Amino acid sequence: MSKTRTLPARLGRLLVGLGFTELAAHEEVLTLPPHATLAAREIPLFVPAGGVKPDTPLLFALDGQMMPAWKLAESLAVLAERKEIVAPLVVAIPAAKERVEEYGLAGTLDYAGRGKLAAEFQTFVLADVLPAVRRRYGLKLAPERTGILGASLGGLAAFDLAWHHPEVFGFVGVFSGSLWWRGEDGDAAAEQSSRLAHRLVRGTERPPAVRLWFQAGTADETDDRDGNGVIDAIQDTTELIDELESKGYRRGRDVVYHEIAGGEHNERTWAEALPVFLRWALPAKK
Repeated sequence: MSKTRTLPARLGRLLVGLGFTELAAHEEVLTLPPHATLAAREIPLFVPAGGVKPDTPLLFALDGQMMPAWKLAESLAVLAERKEIVAPLVVAIPAAKERVEEYGLAGTLDYAGRGKLAAEFQTFVLADVLPAVRRRYGLKLAPERTGILGASLGGLAAFDLAWHHPEVFGFVGVFSGSLWWRGEDGDAAAEQSSRLAHRLVRGTERPPAVRLWFQAGTADETDDRDGNGVIDAIQDTTELIDELESKGYRRGRDVVYHEIAGGEHNERTWAEALPVFLRWALPAKK
């Protein structure tokens, strides 16, 4: 089942006022039935100007209900009009009320037993959402043109999906990722050594062929568990990148880190970072 609605009139007037007169983007809605214990949900689809072709890039966004606060439509329109990106079809999957259970790591609970629905949610994305979108638009499955992004706990979930499914996702954006997610809750040493994303990378014998983009802000939080003067949000991110480098990923090519001075743990900061990610993920061909 699908619905179509145009961009809000206020946004349309704003973009026309900025000179983007050829914009013809619109939003559609994909309605999917319940999956196992997961509730049915309506998924907004941001369709690029000119429609969708078989080779149109596909970008999944977790916490899709927050994309208006990320100014996703505005960023896509401006960057596409300036020919800075290849405009994607964005599948904005909204979070459910069980977000903390759906957005953990599939198959691995954290120290508090959270993440019980993560495997089920990932199956929903791969077996329900992806095929439905491909059928509707006749999209070819091409990992190099398919990516996923998320913020906070959604960033951790996006990383986990891309890491385990490189046959689907060729790139991932992790905005202020909850990379502190850990298996033990004790002293600083125990907490750091049991960070689950870091452990996942260390334990992977053959790392996937996926491009990774990370963002953190200097005001993401104030916690500094080991007292080294670096907030945990930045330390967890940069130390995960260190783990990735040890597996052969090349900093600046396969893995990129974008730090925002004064950046906070909120949609305003992620909206600021989004165009940087989109230019990296989907650069227009020169």
